[in-house]
Amino acid sequence: MIRVILADDHTILRDGIRALLAGEPDMEVVGEASHGQGVLDLLADTSADVVLMDLNMPVLDGFATMPLLQEHYPGVRVVVLSMLDSENYVHRILQAGALGYVLKSAESSEIIFAIRTVAVGHSFLCTEVGMAVLNRLVKIPNADAVLASRKSGDLSSREMEVLRLIAEGLTNAEIADKLFTSKRTVETHRQNIIEKTQAKNTAALIRYAMSQGLIE
Repeated sequence: MIRVILADDHTILRDGIRALLAGEPDMEVVGEASHGQGVLDLLADTSADVVLMDLNMPVLDGFATMPLLQEHYPGVRVVVLSMLDSENYVHRILQAGALGYVLKSAESSEIIFAIRTVAVGHSFLCTEVGMAVLNRLVKIPNADAVLASRKSGDLSSREMEVLRLIAEGLTNAEIADKLFTSKRTVETHRQNIIEKTQAKNTAALIRYAMSQGLIE
């Protein structure tokens, strides 16, 4: 039996994953936490094989939690379940000790397979992340990828949406409402956009977007 702890600050997502894993005869959810400190507190009294963990959490996020898990609970394997698709984030968290990385947009079957794979000590990347890494490594020519790199500084489709809404003058809260997500998620997207485009502030970001033809 694979004993799993779920760590995500969105209750509805944890409920969905718990329901998904309830249908697997070899898996059992033994605890839930809304942040990394909650995971550490759970592990003090609860035996677990795998932690399925978001990166973007309050109190103690995934990046801060990972080294503490490695130090205090090295036998616990970690699968990151995140909406963040930046290769930089994938690289950082895998270097920190996580064995798996799955996007929240992945099929449920990939999440289940990731847990089983990591539970036996093997690494796992979901299809979308794995193909992005492979394409970069072997430099497979792809017209869409080339166009995206020329125009967007490697922005994801969701980051492009956020960029356009920023340029329209919407606040983070307004963007969150429009995209049906949290304000903190929008703030993360905004920071990722600024890092990728190397714009120093919002005004510079809008000028960049206009110069690249991303917005009118």
